[in-house]
Amino acid sequence: MLSFFSRSSAVILVCMCSVGSLHAALFEDDEARRAILELRQRVEIMRGDAEQARQVGQASAAELAGLGKSLLDLQRQIELLKADVATLRGSNEQLMRALSEIQRQQKDQMQALHDRFSKLEPVTVQLDGVEFVADQAETRDYDAALAVFRKGDFASAQSLFSRFVASYPASGYAVPALFWLGNAQYATRDYKGAMANFRALIAKDPEHLRTPEAVLSVANCQLELKDAKGARKTLTDLIKAYPKSEAAIAAKERLATLK
Repeated sequence: MLSFFSRSSAVILVCMCSVGSLHAALFEDDEARRAILELRQRVEIMRGDAEQARQVGQASAAELAGLGKSLLDLQRQIELLKADVATLRGSNEQLMRALSEIQRQQKDQMQALHDRFSKLEPVTVQLDGVEFVADQAETRDYDAALAVFRKGDFASAQSLFSRFVASYPASGYAVPALFWLGNAQYATRDYKGAMANFRALIAKDPEHLRTPEAVLSVANCQLELKDAKGARKTLTDLIKAYPKSEAAIAAKERLATLK
C-alpha cells in the first residue's frame, strides 16, 4: 500500500511538472507574440517616417530646384540691369560732356558779348579837375588826337581835334579838345583859327581849369596878328578875372613888356 501511494505521488508529481512546463511554454509564446507585434508596429512607424521623410525630401528637392531656377532668373535680371546701368552711365557721360561743351560755348559767348558791350559802355573820366561820363569811343578818339599832338604832328592833330569837336560837341572832352585844337592851330600859325577856338572854349566854360590859359593864348594870337591894343585888353581882363591863376602871373609879365 505504501508503494501504491509512492507511485501515485510520483505520477502526480510528473503531471504537475508537465502542466507547469506547458504553462511556461504558453506564457513564452504570448510574450513573443507581443514582441513581434510591437516590432511590427515599430517597423510600420519607421516605414511611415521614412515615407514622410521621402515625401519631405522630394518637396525639398522640388523647392530647391524652384529656388535654383529663381536664382538663375534673378541672376539674369541682375546681368541685364548691369548692362542697362552701363549703357545709362555711358549715355550720362556723353550728356555731361555735351553739357560741359554747351556751358563752355555759352561762357565764351557771354564773355564775347560782355567784351563787346563793355567797349560800348560809358566810362567815368577825370580830366583837368573835371569828372564826367564819356563813351569809350570819345575817350579813344580824344586820346588818339592828343597822342598825335604830343608827337609834334600839329597839322594831323588839328585835323583830328577838329573832327572830334564836330563829332562830340556835348562831350566832357569838348573843352580840352578846343584847347589842344587852338594850340595845334597856333603851332601851324593859324592864329585866327586858334583865337576863334580859344574864345569858343572861354564861352563854353568860363570856370574850366584851362580857361585862363585860353585867355592868355588869345592875347598871344593877337600879338602874332600885330594887335597889341587888343592883346593888352585881353591880358588886363585875364588878370582881373583870374587873379590867382598862373596865367595871370604870365599876363602881368607880358603887360610889362608891352608898355
